[in-house]
Amino acid sequence: MTTQQQEFEAATADVFNDADVDKDRAIAGRHWAVPDHELIGTATYESIRNFANGYGDDNPLFTDPAYAAGTRWGGQVAPPIMAAVVNTPLRGERPGKGERGGSYRGIHAFVSGGTWDWYRPIRPGDTLYSFGGLESVEEKSSEFAGRSVIRRNRKVKMNQNAEVVGVYRTLTVLTERKAAKSRAKYADVESPHYTDEDLARIDEIYAAETRRGADPRYIEDVAIGEALPPMVKGPLTTTDIIVFHAGGYGFVPYGLKTGRMAYQNRQRIPAFYVKNAHGVPDVAQRVHWDSEWAQQIGNPYAYDYGVLRECWMHHYLTDWAGDDGWVVSQHDEIRKFNYEGDTQFFSAEVSGKREEAGRQLVDIVFRAVNQRDEETMRGTASVSLPSREHGPALLPEVPADLQRSAIEMMTRHAELLRPAGH
Repeated sequence: MTTQQQEFEAATADVFNDADVDKDRAIAGRHWAVPDHELIGTATYESIRNFANGYGDDNPLFTDPAYAAGTRWGGQVAPPIMAAVVNTPLRGERPGKGERGGSYRGIHAFVSGGTWDWYRPIRPGDTLYSFGGLESVEEKSSEFAGRSVIRRNRKVKMNQNAEVVGVYRTLTVLTERKAAKSRAKYADVESPHYTDEDLARIDEIYAAETRRGADPRYIEDVAIGEALPPMVKGPLTTTDIIVFHAGGYGFVPYGLKTGRMAYQNRQRIPAFYVKNAHGVPDVAQRVHWDSEWAQQIGNPYAYDYGVLRECWMHHYLTDWAGDDGWVVSQHDEIRKFNYEGDTQFFSAEVSGKREEAGRQLVDIVFRAVNQRDEETMRGTASVSLPSREHGPALLPEVPADLQRSAIEMMTRHAELLRPAGH
């Protein structure tokens, strides 16, 4: 066992503190203004393009303003899921020291799934703000991690006009990782190796992928049980992770810092930094690009972000929906790790058609399997489509209580911005 591994296991083995869980239970259901400043605070033409490109999406609706001007939107819009990475600080009441929930210092955390509801598009010039908090917390035990805590968080995303753009719920699993047990469980996960024939099969899918684009997909033309055309992502490389970060994913509030800013970050959150093989403190987050470090904590190889796979699935849905459709909601469950070298093959089918509040909706079930034919992700989605009989695809109405909360939060934000005496 290396010194690096010994230090990590000493810091993380059996360190769940019951007080952390109790603190979480005490604040569940409350919400506060989110003070985080993401890499992107205000959407621009370039940031929208770069974000879409960051997960491999070249849809001109998102990347080409001239093309987008000729669509129903009258100009460039962002892929709705971009709301996850756009945020500027919202002024408002902050939780007191006793209202912040558990700190779970030294505990490994990973996103195991998420649920999105989208209400309106993000356009260049939109500044996004957030408010939210912990919705629920529960304890579980698992073969992989022993004791674990499941936290469901909610963020309401709104623009500068206090219009709700979307609501994002994430499921985060915090684990007391038993490294030795993990290594035993994943000892048989072989390092992927691709022949020219394997790569040709993947390239064939890439070459055949289609985007509905400007040709409307009318709901009358969609049949229950209809299969969506396949999509592929991978094989996963370190470059994919770098490009995703370059596209705008900043891992806030932990953050990736360099130089003096990295030093300052180490003072702020020392538990986030663990020495690497050179004895240099580096982010524990490097499990996503450093296989040697991933192996120290029980995984066979570095692995992707759950939110990256959520973006891949969103790419699949927006390609299918076309320019005139709108992805109303997306729910996904991360079932297995997607290791460096793995390839994800996406498939989906139409599970239902329905009308809701005047909207013509198609329900979809989707899944992803890797080159080992293991299911790594599954989920459901609802898409609003245009109708020859009923007209264009309608956006969902924001629930009145949710919109009211957004206006209240933005009003308080404005009050705190005013100079004293005004």
